[in-house]
Amino acid sequence: MNETPDPAPPSWQKDVFAALKKRGIQQIAYVPDAGHSHTILEAQRDPAIHDVVLTTEEEGVAVVAGAWLGGQRAALLMQSSGVGNCVNMFSLLQMCQFPFLTLVTMRGEYAEFNPWQSPMGSTTQQALELMGITVLRADAPEDVEETVEAALDSVFEAGERVAVLLGQKLIGRKKWERD
Repeated sequence: MNETPDPAPPSWQKDVFAALKKRGIQQIAYVPDAGHSHTILEAQRDPAIHDVVLTTEEEGVAVVAGAWLGGQRAALLMQSSGVGNCVNMFSLLQMCQFPFLTLVTMRGEYAEFNPWQSPMGSTTQQALELMGITVLRADAPEDVEETVEAALDSVFEAGERVAVLLGQKLIGRKKWERD
């Protein structure tokens, strides 16, 4: 059987993990997502990072808050569709003033093929902002590292709650898999 090696991840995905590692992230919580695949794989390989697989995104809000209470830095990785699952849990962050970082891969934007992704994709930023979370956005590969590092500074130096939206153009077109 011929096995082809996995293609190298885009540079922006490498930049995300490098920024998280450089700023001392010790836990990464996530629901599996292709846009975050490199960061997830690297977190699984890195003995200094505890990766937490979630059954639903709102669990990640509690994981990140618990990590902070335990003296560790954590980040939540999710897709824009998962933001809607977290809205009620975001009240924990607001009421307790926990620092919080989430990296959100966007759907429902550029060349979206799945109409179910569009409603949440078009309101992700507003939902986050309504819950008191500052939103930063990166749509070009060269902006990702600086944007993630700026978010990390705001979260862990100033105690803010920040979401970085990683635009769908970064990930590229998705297509239905057909037999």
